[in-house]
Amino acid sequence: GANLAEMNLIGLPVPPGFTITTEACLLFTNEGREVCKKAIEGEVLAGLHHLEKTMGSRFGDAQNPLLLSVRSGARRSMPGMMDTVLNIGLNDEIARTFGEQIGRRRFTYDAYRRLIQMYGDVVLGLKHLKGGGDLFDHEMERMKKLRGVKHDNELTEQDLGEVVNKFKQLITDNHEKGFAFDPMEQLWNAIFAVFESWNNERARIYRKLNKIPDDWGTAVNVQAMVFGNLDNDSATGVAFTRNAATGENVFNGEFLINAQGEDVVAGIRTPQEITLKGSREWAGRTGVTEEERQLKFPSLEELMPDACAELIKYGRHLEDHYRDMQD
Repeated sequence: GANLAEMNLIGLPVPPGFTITTEACLLFTNEGREVCKKAIEGEVLAGLHHLEKTMGSRFGDAQNPLLLSVRSGARRSMPGMMDTVLNIGLNDEIARTFGEQIGRRRFTYDAYRRLIQMYGDVVLGLKHLKGGGDLFDHEMERMKKLRGVKHDNELTEQDLGEVVNKFKQLITDNHEKGFAFDPMEQLWNAIFAVFESWNNERARIYRKLNKIPDDWGTAVNVQAMVFGNLDNDSATGVAFTRNAATGENVFNGEFLINAQGEDVVAGIRTPQEITLKGSREWAGRTGVTEEERQLKFPSLEELMPDACAELIKYGRHLEDHYRDMQD
């Protein structure tokens, strides 16, 4: 959270947002949900209103909705240990109306099915059921097999609409509360789910191994969503300002077109390299011909040269500021 604020101050295009500090997590852990909510509600609503003003959109508005991500943020990096919920603020009406408004209903249904899955797994704990979060993954695989496609991004608007309905039914069948259609309820439930994830088993084990105190707690970062899954001119990925293995001063990383963050680490699709140099080296290692590489796995540098140059520029800016390699 502090680093996001600092990047904002030095002029990087960080999605606007606000941070709920670790004190709130400790209050939640020690005193419970209601006491914590009463203590932070005014500040959270003030942060949300400021965010609405900055973005020029309104949380829960069907025509021009503000959609949010809710992520953890401990004092020390704990990668993958705690939980995240994306696309908060969507429901049946907003997904339909907003999709029609911007002429991209496929995108809104894709974002909506991701929200329902994350909400089911993270907030309602369906990933802890026998079979885990596979409930949703099995449905996606069934739909892809039914339509004869290999990847999620090949499913149509109609396909994703069916997936959304099936996902909602899966939650209804497996949890007494069901999916929350009220955006504000989604937001509060996501915030408290992230606080709860501070004490999940993998986080506790990680802290013990890395000598991180249990009483630190985690912050929660609430940010405006950025949509790597908007269309085929949008992408998401992970980048390093240098080669992490050798220290060589070469920008590198991977990305996926028309995807959201979790897709890159989930192994759903083969990610593409950011730079042309990295792409050709990857092709050489994996036995992919240059012709096939250009056709199926082109680099960001080839596909979107301006965006790639901008990304590398921001990488240099970050290194100069923090005086260290950046991930």
